[in-house]
Amino acid sequence: MARQENVNSIIGEGSVFEGKFLIHGSLLINGRFEGEIKTDDTLIIGETGRVKTDIVARRVIVGGTLIGNIKASQEVVLQETGRVLGDITAPKVTQAQGIVFQGKMIITGNQKKPAKNIIEEAFTGGTPQSVLEKDEKASSASAKKKKTPQRNNRKKR
Repeated sequence: MARQENVNSIIGEGSVFEGKFLIHGSLLINGRFEGEIKTDDTLIIGETGRVKTDIVARRVIVGGTLIGNIKASQEVVLQETGRVLGDITAPKVTQAQGIVFQGKMIITGNQKKPAKNIIEEAFTGGTPQSVLEKDEKASSASAKKKKTPQRNNRKKR
C-alpha cells in the first residue's frame, strides 16, 4: 500500500461517490465509487474499495474490487486481495498470488508501438521461416538453371 502522506484525496470506507473525479495528485478509495476517474498520479483501491469505472492514471494499485478497464502510463499492481473484471493496458503489471482477474492484459514494456506489432515483428524478423523462404527461392532459381540446356561452345571438327 502507498504511504498515507502521498495520498491527496480519500473516499473513505462507508462513503459512496458517484460522478466524475478528475484529480491532480493521488487518490485512495476505501469506499464505493461509480463514474469516471482520471489522475496524473496514483490511484489506490484499498481492500474495502468497490469501484465501477474506467481508470486512466499513471499508476494503479488494486487491493479491492474493480469493474472497469485500466490504462496506466507507468504500472498496475494487483494485490492479493484484488479483484478485477476488465482490461488492463500498462507498460508493467505486477500481480500477487491470490488475485482474481478476468479480462485482457496488454503489457507494453514502455514501447511506443502497439504490443501486437512488436510481437508480430519479433516473430517474423530473422526467424527460421524467413530463412526457409530465402532457401526456397535459391533452390527454385538453381533448379531453373539446371533445366536450361547448356551449349557446347567448342567447334565440331
